[in-house]
Amino acid sequence: MNPSNSPAAPVSDVHVPSRIGQFYALTKPRVVQLIVFCALIGMVLAVPGVPTWAAAQLALIACAGIWLVAGAAAAFNCVVEQQIDAKMRRTAWRPTARGQLSNSLTLGFSAVLCALGSWILYVWVNPLTMWLTFATFVGYAVVYTVILKPLTPQNIVIGGASGAMPPVLGWAAMTGSVGPEALILFLIIFLWTPPHFWALALYRVEDYRKAGLPMLPVTHGNEFTRLQVFLYTLVLFAACLMPFIFKMSGWLYLIAAVVLSIGFSAYAWRLWRNYSDALARKTFRFSLIHLSALFAALLLDHYLL
Repeated sequence: MNPSNSPAAPVSDVHVPSRIGQFYALTKPRVVQLIVFCALIGMVLAVPGVPTWAAAQLALIACAGIWLVAGAAAAFNCVVEQQIDAKMRRTAWRPTARGQLSNSLTLGFSAVLCALGSWILYVWVNPLTMWLTFATFVGYAVVYTVILKPLTPQNIVIGGASGAMPPVLGWAAMTGSVGPEALILFLIIFLWTPPHFWALALYRVEDYRKAGLPMLPVTHGNEFTRLQVFLYTLVLFAACLMPFIFKMSGWLYLIAAVVLSIGFSAYAWRLWRNYSDALARKTFRFSLIHLSALFAALLLDHYLL
């Protein structure tokens, strides 16, 4: 999933050794947790009924490998965006932005995490999952961060493909293949990503402008971005119904999907018609609730019905 999520407090403030805290902060733990959670949903849905102990072990190993590679991508991103992070209040606390960790040290840390995670996935899970996870690393760390983000306001749309991969990785880990069900989960996250990030960009627009990033509110203005947020929530609403339509889930999920999607669309409608920074923040926060609760409903539906 894509890394620039909600701001987190500097990890070095917690009661861990300072250097360990700095390296841990590089992995963007809150973002990685959501990535692993979405991958886990893909794993669970790929296994009919209650998983065997062997399947549970495989899922645990796959989560560890995916966590390591995702953390590596986050650390690499911190190096590439060091100067940008230093200019933005939301990211200025990161160890690379503050000069607490050198680029060479951070790149070495990223390489070790990526190599270890890839090895775990290749040896203990399957080669397909390893290659898909590594492709996701390249898609986010190189294609999105290095190429798309500084060049086009559609960066988050195109680059959102890498952020939408976790359920596909989870599905591949358990089945050794990529089924249509995994692609439906991919589509949901892919369509969720633009309104999620553009809501953030609306109230952080000056940070993005100062950093020289062509985010949509910077290049096309506030009103146009608000309209795009609303339109994307409507398309996302339709996509969220697909698991039920394709019999991946039952009525419990359908009810949750409808309620959550109405909520997200309502926030987006209000944002479009009557903008305020406070409402943009609420919309951004609700988008996180929307995706987490939606996938949690899929999980509950899978086991309870």
